[in-house]
Amino acid sequence: MTALLRYQTALLVRSQRWLAPLLLYAAVLAVGVQSGQPVLGSLGVAAAALLPVTAWAVRLCVDQEPPAARTVASAAAGPRRVHLAALLTATGCAAVLAAVATAVVLLVSGPVTDDGARAVSRPSAALAGLLAALCCVLLGAAVGALSTRPVLGRRGWSVAAAVLGSVLALVTTGSPARHAVTALVTGSRTGTFQPPVLPLLGAAVLASATALLVCRLAARRG
Repeated sequence: MTALLRYQTALLVRSQRWLAPLLLYAAVLAVGVQSGQPVLGSLGVAAAALLPVTAWAVRLCVDQEPPAARTVASAAAGPRRVHLAALLTATGCAAVLAAVATAVVLLVSGPVTDDGARAVSRPSAALAGLLAALCCVLLGAAVGALSTRPVLGRRGWSVAAAVLGSVLALVTTGSPARHAVTALVTGSRTGTFQPPVLPLLGAAVLASATALLVCRLAARRG
């Protein structure tokens, strides 16, 4: 797996396809996060934007290999491992982006509530923001895995499914991502918040189950 992860990462870096989702995320942060704004609300924006960006990254990693190279890699390591390596590469890169974005938001945002009447602990906000961001990364990985091969092969349907899945993951009642982001936004108004541990665990379970499903499909369909 280590060799496969290095291989997938090298393909992604050299392809420069990561520039598009990265620039999209930077644009969202530039618009949604302003210097001096309440930190929890800004962390909520940064976390929510990671979900579609991660879904995009997963689609890039899964489809970046030429068919011939994918066949060779699958013959050498097995299609399940090759597909899993692509999923892990995209998810890992998005997790790194989540950590960097959380640090940047903490630096530029104000440690206060929306009304400015109460102070917000930066360490507590950092933990809550990072957990919410990772929750959105995991949900985004699940959406991306379900919206590309081997589940969906056609590009048009794949893009539509990724967009729709990302929106639903952020707005559907009971979604871990919605719960985590809502906790930050609500905490920014009330000054009371808890790190979204349970949503993160739920997102991890969903992402793991999705990875297991799509890797099995990849093995069957070659």
